Amino acid sequence: MSARRIWPLLVAFATAAFAPFAGAQNWPDKPIKFIVAAPAGSSLDVLARTIGDRLKDRLGQPVVVDDRPAAGGTVATDFVAKSPPDGHTMVISFNGPLAFGPHLYAKLPYDPQKDLAAVIITSSQPNVLAVNASLPIQSVKELVDYAKANPGKLNYASVGNGSSSHLTMELLKVTAGIDIVHVPFNGSPPAVTATIQGETQMIFAVMQPLQAQIQAGRLRPLAVSTAKRFPLLPELPAVAEAGYPGFEALAWNGILVAAGTPRPIVQRLNTEINAILKDPSVKSTLNAQGFELVGGSSEDFATLIRSESDKWAPVIRKTGARID
Repeated sequence: MSARRIWPLLVAFATAAFAPFAGAQNWPDKPIKFIVAAPAGSSLDVLARTIGDRLKDRLGQPVVVDDRPAAGGTVATDFVAKSPPDGHTMVISFNGPLAFGPHLYAKLPYDPQKDLAAVIITSSQPNVLAVNASLPIQSVKELVDYAKANPGKLNYASVGNGSSSHLTMELLKVTAGIDIVHVPFNGSPPAVTATIQGETQMIFAVMQPLQAQIQAGRLRPLAVSTAKRFPLLPELPAVAEAGYPGFEALAWNGILVAAGTPRPIVQRLNTEINAILKDPSVKSTLNAQGFELVGGSSEDFATLIRSESDKWAPVIRKTGARID
C-alpha cells in the first residue's frame, strides 16, 4: 500500500484514539444524571443528595438526582451500565446489585465487573438489628429463643430482595437455626414503616432510616452486624457477641459509571468525591446518622466488589436465597 493511501488511515486511527481524551478535557459540558438504586428518603438517597449538592459546585454543572429503586437496585445499575460512557451518567449502588446479584439471579442484564467502572466507595457500615418495641425482646439471644418458640410465625422486613438487609437476616437464620419469614419492600422507608406497625416484627437495616423510630421508642435496637462493636454505635453489641463468632455482614455502597468511560473522567470524579467525603461538615453530618464514610481509589472499589462477590457466593448457596 502506498504512503499516500496509508497516511489517511493513520490520521483516522489517531483521531479515533484521541477523541475520548479530547472529550475528557471538556468534561462535564452538560448536567450530570446521578441515578440512585434506592427510593427517595433512603440512606442511599441521603448520600447521593449530599454528594450531588457539593459536586455541582466543584464541577460547575447541575447534578440531577434520579431515584430508581425497582428490582432491588438492579434496574438503576443496569441503566447506567448501558448508558453512554461519557461520565455524564453515574449511579450510587450497593452490594446487592454489585456483589450479591450474580449469585441470586438466574441472569442479570449486566455484569457488575465488566459493564461498569468503579469510581469510589462512599460508605460502609453495619446493619442494625431492630425489633418492634412491643416485643418482649431485649437481646439477640432473647430474639433467637423467641423465634425458636414460635417457628414460622414471625416476619422480618428487608429493604429489598438481594440487599444486605435481606442477606444479613438470612445469614442469621442459618447461623442461629431459626425459622422466620422474609417480607421484602422497595427500600427502607416502607420496610421500616411495616416494622413499626407490626406487619413485620424485625429488620436489619443501616442506622439512618431507623434512627428516628428508635429515638421515638417504636423500634428497639439489639445489635450490629460488624465483627466487633461499631465505633459510631458503641453502645450496641455485635451479633457475634451473642454466641455467633465470625458473624459479619456490612452494608456498603459506592459510585460507578459505564465501562469505557475515559480514565481521566473516572479519576476526576474520584478526586472530587474524595474531597467531599473528607469535608468536616459532611463527615460530622453523615457520621451522626450512622454513616462511616470511606473514599479511596477507584481500584479499591473494584477490589471490594470482586472480593465481596467471592465471599458471599458460598454464603448465598448455604442460605438457599434465590431471586428469579
